[in-house]
Amino acid sequence: DFISPMQRGINRIGKAINKKNKNFSDINALIEENAELKEELAQLKYENKMIQQDNHEIETYRSLFELDQKYITYPKVAARIISRDSNNYYSTFTIDKGSSDGIKKDQNVLAGNGLVGIVTEVFQDSAKVRSIIDDSSNLSGMSLRSEDTCIVSGNLQSLVHGYIDISMISLNAEIEENAEIVTSHISDKYHQGILIGYAVDIKTDASNMSKEAKLIPAVDFEHLETVLIITELK
Repeated sequence: DFISPMQRGINRIGKAINKKNKNFSDINALIEENAELKEELAQLKYENKMIQQDNHEIETYRSLFELDQKYITYPKVAARIISRDSNNYYSTFTIDKGSSDGIKKDQNVLAGNGLVGIVTEVFQDSAKVRSIIDDSSNLSGMSLRSEDTCIVSGNLQSLVHGYIDISMISLNAEIEENAEIVTSHISDKYHQGILIGYAVDIKTDASNMSKEAKLIPAVDFEHLETVLIITELK
C-alpha cells in the first residue's frame, strides 16, 4: 500500500521523460531533414539558374544568327561588350575583339535588328565603338521605300523619351509615318541599307526649308551584350 502510489508516480515520471526524449529525437530528426531539404533546394536553385543562363545564351546566339542572315552578304565577327560609359545607355563602349581579330577603325557594328554604330579606336585585343545615339554621331540615312535622304543625329537627352533626331529631309520627300530609315548610298563610312530605325512625328522644321522628324532606333541601347562587326570597310 505504501509502495504502490510511489511506483505509479515514478512510472508517470518515467513515461513523461520517455515522451520528452522521443520529442527531442523527433525534433533532431526534423532538423536534419530540414537541413537536407535546404541543401536540395539550394542545389535546385543553382541548377535552375544555370538553365536560365544557358537559355539566355542560346537566345543570344539565335538573335545573332538571325541578324547575320539579315545582312548575309557582309563578313562579320561577333564580340562581347566588356565595358561602357557611365550613363544608362550604350552610347560608347568597348568590345573584346581588336586588331588581332581583324577589327579596324570605321567598321560598322550591328545588334538587335540593325545598326549600333561604328568602330572608333582599335587595340590589339579590344576596340571602342561609338553608337548612333551618341551626341557626336551624325550619319546619312534614307527612307527604304522612297530613298529620300536625311541626317540621323544622336541625342542622349531625347533618347530618354525613346527617340533620336532626323533632320535635313526635303520638303518634297515622301517619307511617311513609321517609315523604315536605313543607311544611305551617300554615306562615306556606313554600308548601304542597314536598318537604323523608324521615322515618326514628321513635320516642317523652323526654317520652313526642310522637314524634321524623330527616329525610334531599331536597337535597344539599354540592354546590349553582344554585337556583330562587319569586317569589310565601305
